[in-house]
Amino acid sequence: MGEIDIRNERVKKLERLKEAGMEAYPVHTERDTSVGDFTLAFDEKMKTGEISTLAGRVLALRGQGGIMFADITDGTGKTQSVFQKADMDGAIFDLFSETVDMGDFIEVRGAPYLTKRGEKSLKVDSWKMLSKSLLPIPDQWYGLKDEEKILRERYLDVLLNPEVRAMFERKAKFWQSARDFYLRNGFLEVETPILETMPGGADARPFVTHHNALDIEVYLRISAGELWQKKLLVAGFPKVFEIGRIFRNEGMSREHLQDYTQLESYEAFADAATGMKFVQELYRHIVKETYGQYTFKIGDHEIDLAAEWPVINFCEVIQKRFGVDPISCTEEEVVSAAKEAGVVFGEAPNKSRAVDGLWKLIRKTVSGPAFLSGIPVYLEPLAKRVSGSEHIVDRVQVILAGSEMGKGYSELNDPLDQRARFEEQQKMRDAGDDEAQRLDEEYVRAMEYGMPPAFGFGVSERLFSFLENRPAHEAQIFPLLRPKLD
Repeated sequence: MGEIDIRNERVKKLERLKEAGMEAYPVHTERDTSVGDFTLAFDEKMKTGEISTLAGRVLALRGQGGIMFADITDGTGKTQSVFQKADMDGAIFDLFSETVDMGDFIEVRGAPYLTKRGEKSLKVDSWKMLSKSLLPIPDQWYGLKDEEKILRERYLDVLLNPEVRAMFERKAKFWQSARDFYLRNGFLEVETPILETMPGGADARPFVTHHNALDIEVYLRISAGELWQKKLLVAGFPKVFEIGRIFRNEGMSREHLQDYTQLESYEAFADAATGMKFVQELYRHIVKETYGQYTFKIGDHEIDLAAEWPVINFCEVIQKRFGVDPISCTEEEVVSAAKEAGVVFGEAPNKSRAVDGLWKLIRKTVSGPAFLSGIPVYLEPLAKRVSGSEHIVDRVQVILAGSEMGKGYSELNDPLDQRARFEEQQKMRDAGDDEAQRLDEEYVRAMEYGMPPAFGFGVSERLFSFLENRPAHEAQIFPLLRPKLD
């Protein structure tokens, strides 16, 4: 029987319920305990014969004649309900037999009951419908190869696949453990704007929309409030962080999404050197709380987050591998080296994109965990220069399983230097690089009132997807998909 035929049959069962005077979608339920709590207290309830009222979705139906069994779950656990015609109102039993299908939500009332096979159950004396399902839950969901169907109907994937359900429970624990770590270390959690008149804090292409009330173009933010949080340092808050959604109108890949959750934090009077120790402790805390372990198999990489994290020098490894010094080389030299190495340019080639492309070829081979340092100034317009150097910023990146898994730096707090770098970025933008940053006059003005030295750090949910060893979109509960075509 096809889906349309099954739906038509279930609509007829709705009519049967109405004829019997039973609501198919009532407002109220008499549920007085969860399935999980019923199961935990089963032995005690057996001694007393206590009556319980449960509610949940029917996941399995079996039996015939005068006895039927229904497995129900409410998200806290699963239990068997036993319907025996001889022990309940015959008309109510028959209505159950005639109208209930797998997928329905029902309420059942009765006493704890141990079957002949020793299965802890509920012996039902009455029941009612809570929500009649019109579409059947697939029998063959396990092993389904249609990835789009799995993601489009993710609610079924979570319902029927315990591993997927457990993953999203871990994801909640992942972010909560990060939040707990920051709060324990004296950080203030803040919320900063998602709609901005000027996107900043990252090199990325924003989503643009129109604000009707103000009649202006606005952007969905591309960072979790980086410039806003640094304004809060100006305001006198010493430690702030935010866990929030950001949006980047860019390509899709195993590692990249267009909207995702990111954590960003800023600590006054700290720098990249002290920040590295903080980040190590953060990551170790997250994985221990979420997974209870430090070692992971991610793709072809074996990872131990409890091991020492070496520091890799960006310029040194590029010069050693490709024979060009990212600091002293000309644009022509590095673009030529990048093309020869097979770097694909998504935009007009320039020195920044070429150097970054060469590094990414090296990065793929690094298992980590490791820190990357020695980044040229032209690749990081918001970071402070290393003391005694005009060309290198005090930035570190976490490298894990061949990818970037978090970035932090000693924040630039010199307003004149910041303006000069913004102006250089604006020139790149005017030349066609639409991921270059804009000149943000308001941010420079705030900095001119005085901003303390600080360490800023950010990490996205990419870390979670890597720890799960899954593509980023699979680790999102409802990833963005094209609208389904009829």
